[in-house]
Amino acid sequence: MSSTIVSTEQLAAQLDRPDWVVVDCRFTLTDPAAGQRAYAAGHIPGARYAHLDDDLSSPITPQSGRHPLPDRAALCARLGQWGIGAETQVVVYDDSFGSMAVRLWWLLRGLGHAKVALLDGGLPKWTREKRPLSDALPTVAPQHFPCPDEPAWGVDAATVEAIRLAPSHRLIDARPEQRYSGEREPIDSVAGHIPGAVNWVFEENLDLDGTYLPAAELRDNFMGILNGVAPENVVHTCGSGVTACHNILAMEIAGLPGSKLYSGSWSEWIRDPQRPVATGDVA
Repeated sequence: MSSTIVSTEQLAAQLDRPDWVVVDCRFTLTDPAAGQRAYAAGHIPGARYAHLDDDLSSPITPQSGRHPLPDRAALCARLGQWGIGAETQVVVYDDSFGSMAVRLWWLLRGLGHAKVALLDGGLPKWTREKRPLSDALPTVAPQHFPCPDEPAWGVDAATVEAIRLAPSHRLIDARPEQRYSGEREPIDSVAGHIPGAVNWVFEENLDLDGTYLPAAELRDNFMGILNGVAPENVVHTCGSGVTACHNILAMEIAGLPGSKLYSGSWSEWIRDPQRPVATGDVA
């Protein structure tokens, strides 16, 4: 069983196993249909397709961020339709350094499904190694996916407000530096970051080939960021609760489990004009 990452070699060796299910999570924020088109053109054989907006989120409301959490029952039903049951090893992937696929990894972990891993290096590494692709839709045997009444799906804005300046806690923002500082904001209506948050861009978790850094190196990086804060007192944020999951996974690989996600993230935070906003770098 793997609950963090699997290599392309490991997946290739298990690709024909009926108790392994692969899910393609490719998605482009500026073109929401691009991932599905790419999947139709070619995907890892047997992979199902998960759409960030339609499958892994619920509709946007006036109070929500850009990717509200999905309806619990609807997601569990969809997982069962994809052939995922209680004992299924799930492997998720995308073509963007894991930045989209980590959303499904985190959702499954929050539903209590430990047997889920990100394909390390994703589709780019798979294709560089000339591994097989297919444009055929998979034949799926539906399964029953057990659905908990209360998934562990992170914290809300009130919790973030309560802990954001506390020395016992750490709020980590995964967005690019220019978005964090407010110098540039191409997506959301307000620029800047939640006061008290520190910036750790999710790409810093990656080696030059797009795979995660070794666990020891990840641990060193995050121990410096945490500065004595316990992992379970860490809350991650980003633009809409997607790429922040990349930092959660990095901490898990590093042996620092228990950190949490503010799923609404920046795009929800700014919906309330009474919430404070900071710009510039952390002093």
